Amino acid sequence: MTTDITIIGAGLGGLTLARVLHVHGIPATVYEAEPSPDARSQGGMLDIHDYNGQLALEAADLMDEFRAIILEGRQALRFLAPDGTVLFDKVDDGTGGRPEVQRGELRQILLDSLPAGTVRWGHKVSGTRTLGDGRHEVTFADGSTVTSSLLVGADGAWSRVRPLLSTAVPEYTGKSVVETYLFDADTRHPAAAKAVGGGSMIVHTPGRELFAHREKGDTLHAYVGLSEPRDWFDAIDFADAAVATARVAKEFDDWAPELTALITDCDTAPVLRALYALPTGHRWDRVPGVTLIGDAAHLSAPNGEGANLAMLDGAELGKALAAQPDDIEAALTAYEEAMFPRSAEAVMFEGAEAHGTDSDNDPIRALLTALTQKEQSH
Repeated sequence: MTTDITIIGAGLGGLTLARVLHVHGIPATVYEAEPSPDARSQGGMLDIHDYNGQLALEAADLMDEFRAIILEGRQALRFLAPDGTVLFDKVDDGTGGRPEVQRGELRQILLDSLPAGTVRWGHKVSGTRTLGDGRHEVTFADGSTVTSSLLVGADGAWSRVRPLLSTAVPEYTGKSVVETYLFDADTRHPAAAKAVGGGSMIVHTPGRELFAHREKGDTLHAYVGLSEPRDWFDAIDFADAAVATARVAKEFDDWAPELTALITDCDTAPVLRALYALPTGHRWDRVPGVTLIGDAAHLSAPNGEGANLAMLDGAELGKALAAQPDDIEAALTAYEEAMFPRSAEAVMFEGAEAHGTDSDNDPIRALLTALTQKEQSH
């Protein structure tokens, strides 16, 4: 089978690309390893920024659908000290440029906006190869293949398309996070709910941090960050939820109980997520007929920009192809020349931009800078 545009990966970036192409009357096929749209949880909340993610949704003509799923009040932000002292408390006054939505609901909006059959589920890629003349062949785990004149890797950190362009592989950043959930927080976990507040909460110390936000349905979703080598985590049996929870909580023994409750009182088994990144400024020489978007192109440590950048990549690539439908190589060149510096710049602001800074004078930026300097002094 031969298709004109083949997209590998039905995440936010790949679906945004498919949608923008559809808006311009250009068909594409998306291949996704997961067997169905609801095969697994799609994660927690995302803040969608007015300078990248929302621009992508405008290009996709989905802003009304996006506004309908915004969770009001979730742009509230607090910084706490480990003893529970509130260092900074910013209410959501409705004027912020980073409204929060549930990731799964945003993905569903994109899926619903595509013609039936655009996404082919249950197609896990096992390999790719160049055929020449800008064509590439994709082989799936079931042995089937597809040949494309334009192949786009939107398949994340461990992309099977990336080797066609680059030898780079993600490396461990030196930090991992442990993910926890507390349900019915206001009634069952009132102290933790009060500490988190109505939006997001951050506690940061050298090598240890706690980020939590209030999701839909009175749920607290927390990420416990620890700067430790992989073998430190490998020594913990995460198959035993009680043992893993106790070991992680031990690293926060001197923190306030309303904060450690986000670890010890979790209503789900703790999930370990090691953080990997591609080299900063990752780029490649132009290879005919193939390119990358999102984490496949520029995976970085979590900085609040990953999903937004993936969506913007997809939208910008779609617009470039629509602008030059008879010259794919010119379109890919234009896309990559803009994408490389854009993604590199986002990594530069990794610390402050991850937590809601909007200008050089923002007090949140000043606080994060002070915390970072304190950490470096240790």
